[in-house]
Amino acid sequence: MSNILFVFEGERTEKQITDNLTKYFINENTIVQCAYCNDVYELYKEIVGDEDLDTFALLKQIPQNQGILSEYKRVDFAEIYLFFDYDGHDNWADDDNLREVINFFNEETERGKIFISYPMIEALKHYSDSIDFQHLTVKAKENIRYKKMVGDQAKNELKQIKKYTKAIWVQLIEIHLKKMNFIINDVFELPANQISQIDIFLKQLEKFIRRDARVAVLSAFPVFLFDYYGYKYISNLLSE
Repeated sequence: MSNILFVFEGERTEKQITDNLTKYFINENTIVQCAYCNDVYELYKEIVGDEDLDTFALLKQIPQNQGILSEYKRVDFAEIYLFFDYDGHDNWADDDNLREVINFFNEETERGKIFISYPMIEALKHYSDSIDFQHLTVKAKENIRYKKMVGDQAKNELKQIKKYTKAIWVQLIEIHLKKMNFIINDVFELPANQISQIDIFLKQLEKFIRRDARVAVLSAFPVFLFDYYGYKYISNLLSE
């Protein structure tokens, strides 16, 4: 067993997801959760601006994390994963900068590996029988009150993340991974190989963001699980 650090932009919804997710997955390791409480561009700027500062040291300085991380050192964590939103409508959002950020946070055993939700974390539950999820896109560069949109459109059993069963997770893993493959390869089926965060972002740019200022809805968490476990495990999971 080893420790894994999950780093979130915020504290509430992200914690609900992780608390529920680890009932069924990655429970062979100890997951420690903390929040940066700011946008990923600021995190990147702080680390790049100080060659002696690493991701863990920076997170440990944040008041909200001092109780959580006080007993740990960097060597206590085998891997660091960062989960952030695309959130293209916010003032700080910048696609060129985000490309740099994704390329920078690309190794879980070093600075950390980032996973982006498009447009934001609520993408996980933006699904119902009446939604064509394969082709589901939303406006990326303006405030569309996305949380309310998802609350109105998601099927009832998806609205309360803390109540998710393993069967619900399997359903969401399948549709989001097929969507990831559709974004990359125009095929709505389980991908056979891992797909990098930078490749997803560049395809979002090419096919959706630059074309009509939209993003294809995609959650970071199923994508993370595919990256973490690999094709064979996920394929077997979906065929159970």
